[in-house]
Amino acid sequence: MEPGNQTATSKFILLGLWEDKALQPLLFGLFLSMYLVTILGNLLIILAVSSDPHLHTPMYLFLSHLSFVDICFTSTTVPRMLANAQAQNKAITYEACITQVYFFMIFSGLDSLLLTVMAYDRFVAICHPLRYTVIMNPRLCGLLLLLSWLICLTYSLLQSLMVLRVSFCKETEVPHFFCELAQILKLACSDTLANDVLLYCVTGLLGIIPLSGILFSYARIISSIVGISSAGGKYKAFSTCGSHLSVVSLFYGAGLGVYLTSGTAHPSRKGSIASVMYTVVSPMLNPFIYSLRNRELKGALRRLLQPRSLLSER
Repeated sequence: MEPGNQTATSKFILLGLWEDKALQPLLFGLFLSMYLVTILGNLLIILAVSSDPHLHTPMYLFLSHLSFVDICFTSTTVPRMLANAQAQNKAITYEACITQVYFFMIFSGLDSLLLTVMAYDRFVAICHPLRYTVIMNPRLCGLLLLLSWLICLTYSLLQSLMVLRVSFCKETEVPHFFCELAQILKLACSDTLANDVLLYCVTGLLGIIPLSGILFSYARIISSIVGISSAGGKYKAFSTCGSHLSVVSLFYGAGLGVYLTSGTAHPSRKGSIASVMYTVVSPMLNPFIYSLRNRELKGALRRLLQPRSLLSER
């Protein structure tokens, strides 16, 4: 690429999901509604867990952290998309784009690692119930959370710093509604081999290793459930895992769709839909999936939302 075709890029153009102007008001209202539901639902989970002493257990500790990460995850992309749509401006500055890349990688990685930690928690609870409180002690829980944060912060910082050394061409249209690193690197005029290797290796590791841990945990869980003699015991054991399995399926199913389409030269509409499922729909549905299938959490939410006056009368 000749030097004349390169420039010190000051902004990117996010083509996003707003090509059809007739659908813009509908899409704006839809995404705004989903964002507000995501914030409210996950915030209620956090408040319910923190306010109810009965939920101060490792399982709900990890769930409240997942809700916090989901709030941050969806807040990384949706508010900017809504602001651009409202202002009829698809531009995002270079600095804001790199910042969005950094935080998006942090919270997407944390989602994956927290789901793995939660699978391990369910494995210990079902396969080693008598030793659960000993194994899942506060020190181990804190260590697992700290390790998850350190891994994602380190990788995201390294990848973001490597992007800063890349020069971009004058054509800076991103076929997405947020700054996805794989699409940003395709606009580069300089060599991005090191960036691509790091991106796909670490993305693969943060996807394959956690997913393998989840599959191994559930293989052992299913083996233990099969050995339970009573049908009631089997149902009770499986019901504690049903919500987590639903969230894992939704998260990794949408994430796989994004990963498969991000490597194509011309991202399709299916890739955009997969990204919406991954970044917007999944964080929105998680609180409903956990609350609808969990009696303890439903009780905590009911007590949280119940008017104080009724409680005082009782």
